[in-house]
Amino acid sequence: MKKKYLTIYDDLVKKIQSDVWPASTLLPSENELTTEYDTSRETIRKALNLLAQNGYIHKIRGKGSVVLDINKFSFPVSGIVSFKELAQQMNQTSETIVEEISVIEDKAVTDKLQPSEQSQIWKVVRIREISGEKIILDKDFFNADYVPILSKETCQNSIYEYIENDLGLTIAYAEKEIVVEEPTQEDRECLDLEGHSNVVVIKSHVYLEDTSLFQYSESRHRPDKFRFVDFARRVKN
Repeated sequence: MKKKYLTIYDDLVKKIQSDVWPASTLLPSENELTTEYDTSRETIRKALNLLAQNGYIHKIRGKGSVVLDINKFSFPVSGIVSFKELAQQMNQTSETIVEEISVIEDKAVTDKLQPSEQSQIWKVVRIREISGEKIILDKDFFNADYVPILSKETCQNSIYEYIENDLGLTIAYAEKEIVVEEPTQEDRECLDLEGHSNVVVIKSHVYLEDTSLFQYSESRHRPDKFRFVDFARRVKN
């Protein structure tokens, strides 16, 4: 049986998505929601915390819960999250379209990943579609010393899931650079850019637990669909 706070969460998401509470407005108070759903305050708080975690609301102490603009998806800059995990968190319909899986010889990428002489580099190009719109173009390069085989099925599902669960490797950390670029011809052909003159590109070097660099990626995003979020804490000197 589904837990009550999850049922309440699902109902609140539907109401937010249908503009019962538009962006920048306040949700009803915890007391009002407790009465509306005939449940405890603790159950309502669990539902609200899940809404906040998934980017639907922002909780302000002493004021309440403000509805966020759900037309923009929160992309965690400091985390390492697969598209499958991100899509599940956003509670949106999604699809991955595999455009290319190939073995390449590219000096720039080889210089980054430095495969052994007997190894190779995988190139994977995937279009990410969310709610019927093609808004991310992912171009990933993997060192075959660590990822020896890649199938279309794996690329459609989750390469990170395959690496961690099937290959038994631990993905540890990444160095990321965020830049704004003019769309390439490939961007225009693969994404629903709708006249946008820029794309936001996240370039990542991703490392295993033993500090081995196994992946370089360029994730190209339609700029109106994402906000890139991080958590920062000030440390006083």
